[in-house]
Amino acid sequence: MHTLSTRDVPALGRLQQRALIVGVVALLAGAVGAVMNLDQFFRSWLIGFLFCLSLSLGSLALLMLQHLSGGQWGMVGRRIFEAGSRLLPIVLILAIPVVIGLPRIFAWAVPGAEANPVIHEKHLYLNKGFFIARVAIYFLFWMGLMWALNKWSAEQDAGTALSKVDSIRFRTVSAPGLLFLVITVTFASVDWVMSLEPEWFSTIFGLLTIVGYGLTGLAFTIIVLAAIDRDHPEGTLLTPRHFHDFGKLLLAFVMLWAYLSFSQFLIIWAGNLPEEIPWYIARIRGSWGFIAILLVLGHFFVPFGLLLSAGLKKRSARLAKIASWILLMRLVDLIWYVAPSFRHLAPEGAGGPGGAPMHWMNVAIPVGLTALWVYLFVRQLGTRSLFPMNDPYLKEAFAHEAAH
Repeated sequence: MHTLSTRDVPALGRLQQRALIVGVVALLAGAVGAVMNLDQFFRSWLIGFLFCLSLSLGSLALLMLQHLSGGQWGMVGRRIFEAGSRLLPIVLILAIPVVIGLPRIFAWAVPGAEANPVIHEKHLYLNKGFFIARVAIYFLFWMGLMWALNKWSAEQDAGTALSKVDSIRFRTVSAPGLLFLVITVTFASVDWVMSLEPEWFSTIFGLLTIVGYGLTGLAFTIIVLAAIDRDHPEGTLLTPRHFHDFGKLLLAFVMLWAYLSFSQFLIIWAGNLPEEIPWYIARIRGSWGFIAILLVLGHFFVPFGLLLSAGLKKRSARLAKIASWILLMRLVDLIWYVAPSFRHLAPEGAGGPGGAPMHWMNVAIPVGLTALWVYLFVRQLGTRSLFPMNDPYLKEAFAHEAAH
């Protein structure tokens, strides 16, 4: 075993270059779109911001899960989790246009919105001042967790914290941190997605969101690890068993996402309440219905069927293709959740029940922001070795494997 860096993995360099090109082109197209339709620009920016947030928070959640559970699967993925979490300050910057465009995005932020009885009843929570304060609180907490875990990891790399006693602090922070991450993401999902239609609510939506974030972070991690395995198979810590573990975890997240999604749909559809059912009706009729079918097949049945194969999960290249597909479905799922909510604000641009659902900026801007995130991610990944070689648990785990 020896220390590897991104310089030893040409595929990561190529990924960074392509991400920069795609990001610049897509964001330039978004800038042109802003001149053409500023309302749609802000709404599409929200989708891109949320997808980048899911990558960073998914990485942070998996990082804390790894510290709590141990295991080689998390050890080989820790650097990716850490690098993804360190982009939270960049994601916070991406939140600024969302705050600026509040009246163009959220129905409750439109002047005179309190004339709506539902919005009036929720105005103590749904108001600009409290919304901005909550955004600040969320990111302060998330970046505090990120800072502590990454700082201690850097100390471990430097050789100033090598004992298992020193490593306990990772778990001490991760246990309550993961719990409060779920709570804050639940509130954030209400603020940024559910409040787009103040009449609609779902008690399971927060948990569904955090599972989706975990799935997004896990799929991205598999793609990066597969690139490392392909370019530097000898001397790396990666083995088919690691990819098999990641594949099993990916399958578990896909199944959990499907279970929660279907549970939410079944409960709301069976309840048939006028304040809840229109949300689903808008998303399963007309052109949006085709995307709903795509999600059922592409987000669950296809990856579920493929991931049942143990042999496939051990093949890094094939597993990476499935992970890439899941990452695409995560973006489609986010668009399906967010974009139809704007039908009341701008029916001609948001895709009503019978209209074209996919405005081109709903694709261009999220792709541009994600490409920018990937470019910065590779830079962050390059600041440290690709594996935590000084972690005492890693040395013990691989020494145990070599003995068998």
